[in-house]
Amino acid sequence: MNRNRRNGGRRKPPHFRKRKKFAGKRKGIDVSQFIKKAEGYEKPVAYSNKHTFEDFGLDTRLKVNVAKKGYKNPTPIQDQAIPVVMEGKDVVGIANTGTGKTAAFLLPMLHKVLMDRGQRVLIMAPTRELAFQIEDEFKGFSHDMGIRSVLCIGGTSMNMQIRNLKKKHNFIIGTPGRIKDLLKRKLLHLDTFKSVILDEADRMLDMGFIDDIKYLLGHLPERRHSLFFSATISKEIDSLIQTFLHEPVTISVKTRETSANVDQDVVRVNSNENKIDVLKDLLRKPDFQKVLVFGRTKRGVDKLSRILYKSGLKVESIHGDKTQGRRRRALEAFKKNQVKVLVATDVAARGLDIDNVSHVINYDLPETQEDYVHRIGRTGRGSKTGVALTFVSGNQ
Repeated sequence: MNRNRRNGGRRKPPHFRKRKKFAGKRKGIDVSQFIKKAEGYEKPVAYSNKHTFEDFGLDTRLKVNVAKKGYKNPTPIQDQAIPVVMEGKDVVGIANTGTGKTAAFLLPMLHKVLMDRGQRVLIMAPTRELAFQIEDEFKGFSHDMGIRSVLCIGGTSMNMQIRNLKKKHNFIIGTPGRIKDLLKRKLLHLDTFKSVILDEADRMLDMGFIDDIKYLLGHLPERRHSLFFSATISKEIDSLIQTFLHEPVTISVKTRETSANVDQDVVRVNSNENKIDVLKDLLRKPDFQKVLVFGRTKRGVDKLSRILYKSGLKVESIHGDKTQGRRRRALEAFKKNQVKVLVATDVAARGLDIDNVSHVINYDLPETQEDYVHRIGRTGRGSKTGVALTFVSGNQ
């Protein structure tokens, strides 16, 4: 059996044991690290744009689709990155999720393809959900242009992906594991792709994709256009930059960590209390409007979601063993407020852009501090303040 299937599609990082665990043993954990008041939203210094979308020299068809999507002024990462990418320079973009970086690389790459239909672009993302989000943006920007993409991710039909790869396409959007699988089967040939984009590179490394990324980049033409986007630049990412990028321009619009906007506290469950009942009582409170509940295991997530459903709550669940179709339907229902609660494993902690999550609840403790930060980063986004609650036993 494939190693990834045994792990439900989530790769355990080669450096997993080196990742920083929470202080102390689980049963005697220092709960003070889960208690922190939000710093409060501070209005950022007004950004003065150097460009409008008219200034970038984009194809007229692109500008029409940009306007249709309601984009008016470029965000800082778009304002600074698009002109550099249009010049053909390699770029390292340091930016948080939600800053508009997808458009910062899609717009100039689509322009490049419109100018030369022989151009092919490879876009890699750490999770299936993020790859889907990129493809959705791609479809909006490329509407009515005859430019096709192929989505190459796990959890969906490989046969369909193989059929789509045989059709004319200019973009491949996918996750490293599935792209590598297709390459090894000789169903995909990367030597024709002269542009590559790594989105959320730091999360790809966190998830253990470093070797796959090196393998895939090694199969691309030596002379290529490379764009790396990441919220942080670690030693491993810097090493990739030094090895695979040519005189890159670094553009940083990084703001403070999302967790600064999150009120963090613990929920103590005493020995005479039922943990699930405590959770139900919280979820019925009026201010718990859109809640993401994290569990540790796939089986535990399924069990918890069934119990919450039977108690009358509108709930969905996602984890690595669910098909991609079911995961996407669950996420869409949550995004559209058709359900109040989404119960998930850490598959939902990364690469998801969900608006207005009022609360994140760590029903089970995450494995590491990095996982904790990613989880609670699903709330308190933009100018909003969120709440993160972590369940601990009463004697902790």
